[in-house]
Amino acid sequence: MGAAGLAAVLSGCAADDPLAQQARAGDNKNYVAGDGSVTEYAKDTRKPPVQFTGTLYDGTTVSSQQLTGHVTVLNFWFAACAPCRIEAPELEALHAEFKPQGVAFYGVNLRDEKGTAEAFEQSFKLTYPSFNDKDGQVLLAMSGMVPPGAVPTTLVLDKQGRVASRILGQLERGTLRALITSAAAE
Repeated sequence: MGAAGLAAVLSGCAADDPLAQQARAGDNKNYVAGDGSVTEYAKDTRKPPVQFTGTLYDGTTVSSQQLTGHVTVLNFWFAACAPCRIEAPELEALHAEFKPQGVAFYGVNLRDEKGTAEAFEQSFKLTYPSFNDKDGQVLLAMSGMVPPGAVPTTLVLDKQGRVASRILGQLERGTLRALITSAAAE
C-alpha cells in the first residue's frame, strides 16, 4: 500500500471519532468536550490513591493526604468552557446537599487568571474553592484519568483517595449524585 492509500485508511479511521471531529472543526473554542461517558470503578479494580498538592486561588495549599477519610469531588474547568458554565449550578447544588455529610468539592481551574476564575465563581455563586492549576500539577497527578483536553471532567475520589468514578463532559446532577452516594456508602 502506498502512502496515499495509508493516509486514506488512517483518515477513515478518525472520520467517525467525535473528538477528532471537534478538533478539526476549527471553531476556536479551545477545548475538546468530553463525550459524556460515565465510568464507575469497582473497589477492587481502583488504582492507588492519587497524590497531589495544589494551591487554591486564596493561596491555601491543599494536598491529597488532607482529603483522606472524605469522599471528594474534583471538577476540571475553565471560565470560557460552555459546558462548565452550564454545569456550575448543578455542582453548587450538590455541594450544598453533600457538605453536611463531609463530602469535599474542589474545582480545578486549568487556564484562568485569578480575577477571571473569581468572576466565574461569583457569577455562579460557587461556595467551594478551586485550585489554580495553570501549571498543570493537579491535572498531571490525574494522568490517565483526566484527558488533558477534555473539559469539563469530574472525578469522585473515595475515602482512601482513589478514583471511584469519572464523568467526561458535562455532568447530569442525578448521575453525579448517584456516584457520590455510592462512594459515600462504602
